[in-house]
Amino acid sequence: MLAHLRPAVVMLAAMTILFGLVYPLAMTGIAQLVFPHQADGSLVRNASGAVIGSSLVAQDFTDPRYFHPRPSGAGAGYDAAASSGRNLGPTSAALIADIRDRTTALIPEAGGRLVPIDLVTASGSGLDPHISPAAAELQVERVAAARGLDPAMVRGLVAANTAGRTLGLLGEPRVNVLLLNLALDAAAPPAG
Repeated sequence: MLAHLRPAVVMLAAMTILFGLVYPLAMTGIAQLVFPHQADGSLVRNASGAVIGSSLVAQDFTDPRYFHPRPSGAGAGYDAAASSGRNLGPTSAALIADIRDRTTALIPEAGGRLVPIDLVTASGSGLDPHISPAAAELQVERVAAARGLDPAMVRGLVAANTAGRTLGLLGEPRVNVLLLNLALDAAAPPAG
């Protein structure tokens, strides 16, 4: 029996060391060498070097001087520790009521235009940092008015912060809300 048990224990120990220690350390080291920014969490820093967020995780912006992200279904809202969708189906009364309430709140800002779907529905993770260019365009007038800026200047910032499809064909054009708001602050710091 010991003859059968010993090779199994040795193999278990070897695989545990190889795939539980050596491989993860090697991948972490390679990631730090090849993609250091991404391996560290794609952290965004302010002018003084302090971390203010990640370009991969949405933050709650409610001030009218800033672009607002998608609604969050994560935890108590924009809670990275509780990232998940709400898993409500298209016939869910709660989902329909949420969408109706959010749409009603955005109708005055839309001014007769259609409200983009990403401004009334939460993302799958609840923490999507991006909005569509249409969602950003809907908010341009509010942000420009709240800051006393020319809407054309704000549209230019949106255009400069719009990322195209990955590799030219994957996904949709998108705007990272945190990076757009930082660009907005750099171009025209908010008063007060």
